[in-house]
Amino acid sequence: MENRKGPRFSRRFVYNLDHRLTLSRGRNEVRTRSRSIASRFTFRHHRLRFGLYFKMADEEDFSSLPLPDRFTHKIWKVRKAGYEDAAKQFSNSPSEDDPCFRPFLSDPGLWKSAVLDSNVAAQQEGIIALCAFLKYGGRDCCVRTRGHTVTPIVEKCLSSSRAATKQNAVEALLLYIEMDVAGPIVEDILPGLGNKVPKNVAATLNALTQIVHNYGCKVVDPKPILKCLPKAFGAADKNIRAEATNLAVELYRWLREAMKPMFWGDLKPTQQNDLEAQFEKIKAEPPPKQERLLRSQQAAIESAAAGGDEVEEEEGAEEAEDPGEMDAFDLAEPVDVLKKIPPNFHEQLASSKWKDRKEAVDALYQALNVPRIKDSDFGEVTRGLAKCMKDANVAVVTQAAQCIETLAKGLRQGFAKYRTTVMQPIMDRLKEKKTTVADALGGALDGVFLATSLGDCLEDITAYLSNKNPQVKEGTMKFLIRCLRTTREVPSKPAIASICESGKKLLSESSPTLRDGGAEILGTVMKIIGERAMTPHLDGLDDIRKTKVKEYFDTAEVKAKDKPKPAPAPKAAPPAAKKVVGGKKPVAKKAAAAAAPKAPVLPPEEPAPAATPAKPAASKLGMPKPGGLGGLKPPGKRTIAAPGASSPRRAPGGPPVMPDDDAPPPQPRSGLTRGLAGRSLAKPSAAPPQMPPDSPPPASGLTAVERAELDELRAANERLTRQVEDMRQERSKFMTEIQELKNQNAGLIEDHTRDVLSIKAKETQLVRARSDAEATEQVNERLRRELERLKKALSRAEGLGAPSGMGSPGLTSPTHDEAGIYRDSGSASASRNRMSFASTFSEEKENGEIPYPRNKALSPEMRYAGSSASSGRGSPARGFRGVRDDGSETGSGIARERPQSSLPQPSGSSNGQESWQRAAEVTSQLKARIEQMKARQGLARP
Repeated sequence: MENRKGPRFSRRFVYNLDHRLTLSRGRNEVRTRSRSIASRFTFRHHRLRFGLYFKMADEEDFSSLPLPDRFTHKIWKVRKAGYEDAAKQFSNSPSEDDPCFRPFLSDPGLWKSAVLDSNVAAQQEGIIALCAFLKYGGRDCCVRTRGHTVTPIVEKCLSSSRAATKQNAVEALLLYIEMDVAGPIVEDILPGLGNKVPKNVAATLNALTQIVHNYGCKVVDPKPILKCLPKAFGAADKNIRAEATNLAVELYRWLREAMKPMFWGDLKPTQQNDLEAQFEKIKAEPPPKQERLLRSQQAAIESAAAGGDEVEEEEGAEEAEDPGEMDAFDLAEPVDVLKKIPPNFHEQLASSKWKDRKEAVDALYQALNVPRIKDSDFGEVTRGLAKCMKDANVAVVTQAAQCIETLAKGLRQGFAKYRTTVMQPIMDRLKEKKTTVADALGGALDGVFLATSLGDCLEDITAYLSNKNPQVKEGTMKFLIRCLRTTREVPSKPAIASICESGKKLLSESSPTLRDGGAEILGTVMKIIGERAMTPHLDGLDDIRKTKVKEYFDTAEVKAKDKPKPAPAPKAAPPAAKKVVGGKKPVAKKAAAAAAPKAPVLPPEEPAPAATPAKPAASKLGMPKPGGLGGLKPPGKRTIAAPGASSPRRAPGGPPVMPDDDAPPPQPRSGLTRGLAGRSLAKPSAAPPQMPPDSPPPASGLTAVERAELDELRAANERLTRQVEDMRQERSKFMTEIQELKNQNAGLIEDHTRDVLSIKAKETQLVRARSDAEATEQVNERLRRELERLKKALSRAEGLGAPSGMGSPGLTSPTHDEAGIYRDSGSASASRNRMSFASTFSEEKENGEIPYPRNKALSPEMRYAGSSASSGRGSPARGFRGVRDDGSETGSGIARERPQSSLPQPSGSSNGQESWQRAAEVTSQLKARIEQMKARQGLARP
């Protein structure tokens, strides 16, 4: 029987019943009397054979092989020993540049085979060696190997049966992130969530939880992880769901409510309730902190440690603020909402029905209600929403304000260009007293501020704080307070001055709410800039108001970084200043030493006593009295000490320098006696008060030239101070003028608005007048038709009565006058009573005397008279007295009573109703005459 890996055996050993060994050659037969004995022999034979083989293998030494060869060796024990030796070499290496790292950097695939080792014991040691390689090898080891090892670790090591392998696999992933960044590592881990084996998916979720727990969501981008959570919650395996819950809870520790829009809608209600219960347990916990730092962060801390503890405190403060900066906007992907806006949005928004406008803004809100909006052209939409702020329906205003808030929060910086379009209409609408509308408008203003800054909004805020409407002023005040609390940038000095002035004005208001608001504004500003910087802005306030401001200062909470923090910088400045001053002192001493030998050369006697008192005497007493004793005494002494005393004040003039050059000749004659007498008699009273200001220069060792320069610099400083003060006054004047111009502009805008409204009212009246004129024309047309029918009836009646001589003596054929009305031509007063019915109607309407509604052109009597006249079957009028048999009238006939016209004439005393009654009477009389004529004709015929 042959052994492929061990030595060849040509003989077989057999135990017989007598326990004798029999050797057989050539034939592979086992002679035995018991089958159990044969099986026992087979087991012992194989044990003997493999024992001999392993003994031979152990005897061979593989430690001399290079580590790369041992990593790929066929024997697992050789590979295991190679992993152990590699880990020792890495841990004992002095630096990242050690040669032990080079073979594995040149061939990163060695680590892939180590991670995927088929032997679990060797695999465990391979993972340990990889951790040591990453820990001691540096960033290059991470970058070159992560593409070969992360995916095999996720597939084979995280779900290993050995606890040490799983623990070291997670450690390797953490080290990969620590060496560089988390993005590529998380990207390679996420495909493990799609593994078909539930155990692997649960292990992958656990690894992600450990990564988020150690590094936090500022290092690890949570967006790709949040996108995969719904799929994990929908898995059938309970272990996967449990690990998904742990991961969601860990993310909630860092993100809070900002994470919910990413996946909350894809969960079942029961899962949401379970997660809410888990979230409630950790809401009271303090904000989490990053437990493991990246190598870049560690290097930054080490470099900052040399700068002092203050930098570490600032970094600690920033780290404390980091968790609160994450919100849904940072996590969400931009959404193009313009495609979701209904196509008839603008048509509905311009509708005259408030329900259509409400439906339009509701549909817009549904489209805009996303965490992040893709930046597009929303100019037309914002203009439409700005017009909605003037809507008479408060429901439309409220919903439009919510749309503005959602759009501003979704666009953030992209909404800044629309601020001028919507901000002023919103602030104009703050006059609304309803709480729901005011809250919606305040939310819209907060959204606008979130997209811009306090400096951008301050101009409008300052303008509306002086509005006449108390509601507008109060709403603007509350908005300013919210801005000061939430801004993260300290306002500029001009902005602070403007805010403080507005707050002071509010302190003098009659309303307690406005006074408290002004104090809160000042207290919040004080919290931002500090008490010391706020002191000049509180000048002029009484103690009661200052106390109120101090109370709000103690309770205010702001997010702006306090500028007084850089105050420690001046502490380092004084040493530098001392060094500079110390460096100048030797120069001054050298200059004094150099000037000392020169001084005795010019004056032969008493240089020192003459020099010290001469400087104040010549410089200060010589100026007010240039022609007195001071002008006679200095000539002898100016040569001794004049260069230092007279140069600072007479250098700009120039001429006083000339006497100093001409003065030396008189010195030997009378300079000593006159100089001493002049100083002792003329200057005892003036010298003592002038010595203290001039005594420091000699103590500092300054020479006369340096003192002159110092005086010149002081004079220049005074001039600059005066110029600065003048410029401040001019600036205050300009600011006052700007404020006045703003007020005038506001007044002009109000006047323009009133003019526009009046023009629109006039246009409305004009439209109504036109409609009334059209109605009047229709009435006139109907009257013309009625009169035409009357004319035809009269002509027909005359034609019937002419042959028999039955014509009316007093009624003649009507004629068509200028006004379009038929009147009797035989009337003597027809020309006097002509008047257009249309003009009469228009005058009555304009004066408010409309005798009938618009939809009724004629009175009932007139319509009845017209119908009877046209049919020829009307009854006689009530006012007609009757007719005799011979044709004579018993009463006053129509021709006698009103021969001039068949229609009522306008009169100043009669109203419109009487005129229509007269017209009805005339019509009824005409019908009666026609009936009489017909009756006579019937009697005359045979």
